[in-house]
Formats: sequence, C-alpha cells, structure tokens
Amino acid sequence: MSKTKKIVVIGGGTGSFTVLSGLKKYSVDISAVVSMTDSGGSNKVIRDELGLLPTSDIRQCFVALAENGKEQALRKLFIYRFSKGNGLNGMTFGNLFLAALSDIFGSQIEAIKKTGQLLKIKGRVLPVTLTDSNLAAVYENGKKIVGEHLIDEPKHSGKLKIDEVFLKPKAKMYSEAKKAILKADLVVIGPGDLYTSIIANLLTEGMSSVLKKTKAKVVYIMNLMTRSGQTFGFSAKDHIQVLEKYLGKNCLDYVLINAKTLPESALAKYRKIKELPVIDDLKDSYFKVIRGDFLSKKETKPIPGDILKRSLIRHDSDKLAKALFKLCKQ
Repeated sequence: MSKTKKIVVIGGGTGSFTVLSGLKKYSVDISAVVSMTDSGGSNKVIRDELGLLPTSDIRQCFVALAENGKEQALRKLFIYRFSKGNGLNGMTFGNLFLAALSDIFGSQIEAIKKTGQLLKIKGRVLPVTLTDSNLAAVYENGKKIVGEHLIDEPKHSGKLKIDEVFLKPKAKMYSEAKKAILKADLVVIGPGDLYTSIIANLLTEGMSSVLKKTKAKVVYIMNLMTRSGQTFGFSAKDHIQVLEKYLGKNCLDYVLINAKTLPESALAKYRKIKELPVIDDLKDSYFKVIRGDFLSKKETKPIPGDILKRSLIRHDSDKLAKALFKLCKQ
C-alpha cells in the first residue's frame, strides 16, 4: 500500500487559494504555509488595534480547504466582507472570527487550529512565522518603504524596480512549517505577487536552508501577469532570477507556466494599469519547464466592500492540481 503523498503550498492570497482549492480533491496530505506580513485593509486593524498577526491569507486558505458539505454556510460566512459601517467596512467575518477565538483561547495558533477543526479543512494551515514583522523594500532610486500594503499599492508610478526586500524585524520560521517542508514529497511555491506573497515567505530565517535540505521536489507556478509596483516589465526569466537571489541557484525542480492565450477583454483592463502578460522566455535549465493550459475561463468580479486591488484572471484550480498531482507521483 503506497503512502499518502505530502504536498506543501507556500504563498498567500488568491494564489494559494487557487492551488489549494484544486488539491483538496485529491488523496494527498496538504499543508499550506502562509505569509504573515500583510498590513493593508482589515489586516491593518487586526495588527494595529488588536495586536495580532495578519489573518487574511490564513482565512483564504481555510476557505479553500474547507469541506463543501454541511460546512458550506460557515464557508460563506468566512468569505463574507462587510460593505457598510465606518468600523466594519472592508472587514471580513473570517478575520473577526479568528480575532475573537485568539482572545478566547489566549493564543492565535490555538485559534488557527480550532478554526481548522470547525471548518473540517482537508489539511493544515500554518503561518510561516509567529514573529510580528513587516516587509520592507529598497527601490532602485534608493528609497525605502516599510509595509506590505505600501509595496503592493505603491504611490509611485509603478515602474520603479525593487532592488531588495527584507523583513523588519527578522522573523524566525515557525517550527511546524519547517517540519512540514522537510517531510514533504512536493513543495509548491506560488502563484502570487512575487515580493509580497512569495518572497515575504522565503525571507523567513531558516526557509532557504529548509528548502535545500528537503527531499521534496520544488515547483514554482509562474504568474500570468506582471504586477505594477513589483514586477513591471518582468519576463518569466526575471521572476526566476529574483527567486534565485533569495534561495540560491538550483532552488527549483520544475516551473509551471501557462501557454494558453489570455482573453483580450481582460488584457485591455490590465493595460490601463500598466500590467501585461508575463513573457515566456524560459528554457530547461537545472529545472524542467512544464507548459500547458492552466488558465481559468472565468474573469474575477470585485467583491463589495473590498478596497484592495485583485487579479482579474487567474489560474484554473483543477488544471493546476492535476499537473501537481502528476509531479507528486513521479
């Protein structure tokens, strides 16, 4: 009898949500390792007023991994975002729920465990760190900015390149996240905003060495679009070079990249905000490039009360999961 394959997904936001939503349909052991530097929207309230670590990315992973049976109503509650009221506008029920449980049990980690049990999630959701830290960026003009939301939604034109990012203060990797990666058969990085969702995880002390030690195959899912303020004008090779800067050479085994043509209706909207499809200029290197149709046919619609910028076109959960499960069995 073959043992259940273990897959770890590293990232945050809608990227991890997409991957996890597809993987939960397979007979695999899933661990989601989530970035903990979000400082915008409702997370600013969670951090500044309640003194807690940000929970939005954790909440999205819970929703992705939750069962679709009797817990469907709870799942919808966790997604629900208030669109009225001076104090509640933009806040999600899921974030408030996690904050309340943290207060009740006196521990945010305990609140995360209890929520996973309540939603009967398939797998585990693990913060990459328990350190209260912020993402900081140094731009090519020498200017430094502290705070993920200021990097994600820049006040400059969006064309400035980021020279370096770091955590302030330095953040120690959560021991359970480390154990999950070391025991994994496959580690999935991305998709997601390169600096604020991906590199924010990789900067955690211990992550680079753990990814080198693990026997798991490491796969990176290339973004569909560039991101103004982070990856303006980036090609696929540029994304890989940034990953190598923080993880070192030979850090990947596979790169998944979409080869399906993106819909013109969505591209026209993206061009208005100076964002373009990521050009595929990759060749097989120390990693193998896997090309395919990984595109979702649905265009994402804005949610009332959501003040943050979201992607319009995304990867398809089922297509990604099928490709990842195949890699896991090799």
